[in-house]
Amino acid sequence: MDLQHALVLLNSTIDEVSTKFRRVPGSSILLRYVQNSYQNDPIRSVVELCLFLFAVRYLLAPRYSTKQKSMDLTEEEIDELVEEWSPEPLVAPSTELEVFEEERRPIIAGPTGPRVKLANGKSVTNLASTNYYNLVANELIKERGVQVLRSYGVGACGPPNFYGTQDVHMDTEKEIARFLGVEACIVYAQAFSTISSVIPAFSKRGDIIIADRAVNFSIQKGLQVSRSTVRWFNHNDMEDLERVLTQVAKEQKRKPLTRRFIVTEGLFENTGDMPDLAKIIELKNRFKYRLILDETHSFGVLGRTGRGATEHQNIDTTHVEMLIGSLSHALCAGGGFCAGTLEVVEHQRISSSAYVFSAALPAMLSVAAAESVKLLESNPELITDLREKMRLFRQQLERCEHILISSAPENPRCLFYLKNDIFEQKGADIEERVLVDIVDECMGSGVMISRVKKVKDSSATDFAPGRRFGWEGPPMLMASVTVGHSKKDVEAGGSVIRKAVGKVLGRMKK
Repeated sequence: MDLQHALVLLNSTIDEVSTKFRRVPGSSILLRYVQNSYQNDPIRSVVELCLFLFAVRYLLAPRYSTKQKSMDLTEEEIDELVEEWSPEPLVAPSTELEVFEEERRPIIAGPTGPRVKLANGKSVTNLASTNYYNLVANELIKERGVQVLRSYGVGACGPPNFYGTQDVHMDTEKEIARFLGVEACIVYAQAFSTISSVIPAFSKRGDIIIADRAVNFSIQKGLQVSRSTVRWFNHNDMEDLERVLTQVAKEQKRKPLTRRFIVTEGLFENTGDMPDLAKIIELKNRFKYRLILDETHSFGVLGRTGRGATEHQNIDTTHVEMLIGSLSHALCAGGGFCAGTLEVVEHQRISSSAYVFSAALPAMLSVAAAESVKLLESNPELITDLREKMRLFRQQLERCEHILISSAPENPRCLFYLKNDIFEQKGADIEERVLVDIVDECMGSGVMISRVKKVKDSSATDFAPGRRFGWEGPPMLMASVTVGHSKKDVEAGGSVIRKAVGKVLGRMKK
């Protein structure tokens, strides 16, 4: 009897609720929608009901704050914590070798040249400069520089895309493009940032770059910034390059197409030698890659007229997609450039960070670079004279049994190192200190040379955990001859270096 009463009560309640629900405006439409939905797709009705219940639950749930509760400290506690805290150093402390070298760093007082005067009053033969053709002292270039300085001022005071481009910049770009035989050229304000900005302007995450292990630090920074997949081949080993290209082709066989580049140098900054461009171009054409060639140290040096490694090895510049060079080494001006097709150049004007965000090259340096190119082209005997003096200088170094020269015979920037067997018993740590002593000994004899230095910051040279990013060659010394040196200066400089090596090694053996 109680159950029957309950059923009657339930039915009457349902009827009453149904009657009141039907009086609500739009209720009939909602009811028909639910009925049709249940008949056509009952699963959908269940899902909608769950979502409705979840929304109701979410709205009725208690609110809470995501902010962490701060801890109230007294003034004494705050002062105590501040006193205990010590910041991490921005750079590592100087090593004993760096301190030793800093104390003996020569400072030039006055203009640079074949002979320079130091701040201590001593005059020395300068074999530590890239002023190969002594253009720093060229009267024509100096006169043109003064004229431009008076007309244009000391700087552009703005990036090229923001009213920093002047007519002399466009003239210099046209002159370099004509000199190299390419469609177009773009001039940068800094030589170092040219290649380090060109690479990430074209290669992005997911793209593939095959690079020589001995590439210079500016290329390393460009590879790092690009976030591309970097694969290395052994220095100047064309068989290893072909092996890497073949392996990458197998790995990417069923993957989407990506941009692919080979990066190398015309004259390697770290070793001084040059690559086999003909073989590299043959491989890049076979495997469908683009070539980025850094001619920072070869432009103005190699070739009959100084056009670089392409002229020296009889390679048409059209086979090189991006040709990068420096205006601050052989040309004694400033800045850098990238030459290639019109599309390659124009893309950099809006995509290359160093071009977009750096102030344009000062007009005086731009004109000096253009004038240097014209002078070099019209006086090929300068290059012949430089190579003859380089030959005499190398002859002096080759007479020393302890010296090995790694740079190419045509390279006026001579890189050399000491034989490894000298340090087998002494240990490798002493090798750099010995080179510093050799530099110091040469300076005492009136000849200034330089030790090749490398960046040791791991964040700058490590590309991935467990993989070394950079060249791990032997410590080297560097000496450069110029046309401003007489043959007597060149032979005497080589003799001083040879004798300094003998003296330092003799003291080490005692």
